[in-house]
Amino acid sequence: MIRLFKTLFVFFGLAFVAPAVFADPPGITWPAGWEVEALADTAPQVFRQRAVKNDADGNQVMVMELTMTQVEPGHQVNLQGVLLEMRKSIQKDFFQGGYQSVCNKVHPATLGSLSALETTCTVTENGRHVLSQTLVAAIEADKAYVLSYAGQADVYKASSDEIVAVKNSLKL
Repeated sequence: MIRLFKTLFVFFGLAFVAPAVFADPPGITWPAGWEVEALADTAPQVFRQRAVKNDADGNQVMVMELTMTQVEPGHQVNLQGVLLEMRKSIQKDFFQGGYQSVCNKVHPATLGSLSALETTCTVTENGRHVLSQTLVAAIEADKAYVLSYAGQADVYKASSDEIVAVKNSLKL
């Protein structure tokens, strides 16, 4: 499941790079019991945090990741276009892995206190719903944010309160 995040965050990171270093990283409160993973710095202008929910056997069943990227000064971001490209890339990865995916329309949402856009993909294998993934993206001044979360179908649904709490707790 982690592989599907690679394309997403590499794309988002490269889309907005600028030569800057973040003074204050975003604040995020991960749900109790989730394992926060240390992520290697991909670039000084990209900040990433990830948390994983494991089942009783230690298998990853849900992943949430927040990425903050510096936007080049004067660059106007087409947030809907970026989100559509991210979604297309993820769908391509699922297809190459033997899965089918259907995503809903990009629609308004919130990320912390920011206005955002969101889309959710339902992933199936042989007609059985196996995974859901949501992308939420927002822009504020010179920073772009993406919160991505994905999980096994039943765990994703059962984690909805935790997801809302994380989204609302963000200090961007």
